[in-house]
Amino acid sequence: MTKARSKPASTEGVAALDRAIAILNAFAAADRSLSLAEIAARTGLYKSTILRLASSLLRGQLLERLDDGRYRVGPATFRLGTLYQRSVVASDVLLPIMRDLADRSWESVAFYVRSGDVRTCLYRVESKHPIRYTIREGDVLPLLAGSGGRVLAAFSGQQGEPYDTIRETYHYLTVGDRDPETAGVSAPVFGPGRVLLGALTLAGPSTRVDMAFLQRMKRPLIEAAARATRAFGEDASMLDQAAREAGAEGVESLNSP
Repeated sequence: MTKARSKPASTEGVAALDRAIAILNAFAAADRSLSLAEIAARTGLYKSTILRLASSLLRGQLLERLDDGRYRVGPATFRLGTLYQRSVVASDVLLPIMRDLADRSWESVAFYVRSGDVRTCLYRVESKHPIRYTIREGDVLPLLAGSGGRVLAAFSGQQGEPYDTIRETYHYLTVGDRDPETAGVSAPVFGPGRVLLGALTLAGPSTRVDMAFLQRMKRPLIEAAARATRAFGEDASMLDQAAREAGAEGVESLNSP
């Protein structure tokens, strides 16, 4: 008897799939369509490779080719996106991210949603400190007070300051805004179509959570909001950029005399 030699599995199929995924990922939220040259520039793939893979994507309706030769994402992506949205449970996305942030900061983390002219605490992860900022799931708080309420109001269209600045920086820090003994920092979380889902808030007693602490934690907080936004199926590049800028500002403020 002769033993059959086991052949190493071919990676060609996997590589082709990776390249096809790269083509789909070349499309950003602001793109209505892309030319072959634009896809090549964004992916680093040869045009001949893109054309070959595009034929399969076109057959699967993951891409569409327009009359002018440009490409746009196809209707099958909408169907897959709908299936993903239906399968996602908000708590499954948010709670692991909130626990990570609570572990890193040792402070309480909450997720607020807007309910008319107020906000409601939907999820909550408690601080590890015995003395902590206490809000329970289901508690209703003012909309135009506190970092979470201010962020919700800003991305719901509230005009003037501080809301214009919040829309530019994607976060807000408060000390004693709603409660004189409480401080916090919040950032928005978005869903598909950049729909505002809620505000992620890290908060604690102002005796411990001072402005220096909030400056250090604003980048991790915005990064957590970006993770949640991506998990809900929306582009989070604006939050990624805001996190980088917040980190640079935090270092600069801590180093200033």
